[in-house]
Amino acid sequence: MKLKIWQVGEPVLRVGARALTREEVVDGNLPSLLERMTTTLRDAPGVGLAAPQIGLSLQLAIIEDRAEYVAKLSPEEAAAKERIPVPWHVIINPVLTLEPGDPAEFYEGCLSLPGFAAWVPRARKVHVRCWNERAEEIEISAEGWYARILQHEIDHLNGTMYIDRMQSRTFTTQDNLSRAMRGSLQS
Repeated sequence: MKLKIWQVGEPVLRVGARALTREEVVDGNLPSLLERMTTTLRDAPGVGLAAPQIGLSLQLAIIEDRAEYVAKLSPEEAAAKERIPVPWHVIINPVLTLEPGDPAEFYEGCLSLPGFAAWVPRARKVHVRCWNERAEEIEISAEGWYARILQHEIDHLNGTMYIDRMQSRTFTTQDNLSRAMRGSLQS
């Protein structure tokens, strides 16, 4: 069953989410929630969904950048964004470390602010310590677009949205961005 994605302006999107306990993760209710979140993410479609985006103030997110999404990009665009498919996985109670280096700047959108995008600088490489869906400790080292997805979703868990990090003069509709990318935006 698909869940409602909460939109910008909802208070749950602007407060830090609470950490889950091991007992909450392994109590048996999580698989059902993750299944519903996955259905919602794929239906949207999107590459990440954080619990606050479905109204739950919990340090929980799912990530999946499907091969068919990456295949829609030109090889040049995929290479520039360092975008490769990322298998479905869960992050719980993540601790994010930004790796040193020049930031990567690209347009970014959000399921909680549909129809819009803006240029957002993000760290090109990150390290994340978190739990998986079985409350097992895992570590993730990511770069490129995957690092961007992790930063975006972890921001949601901390009450931050991409509009807080964007270069404000680049904020645009997805339609205008698509036309500009095709070279047909007129002033």
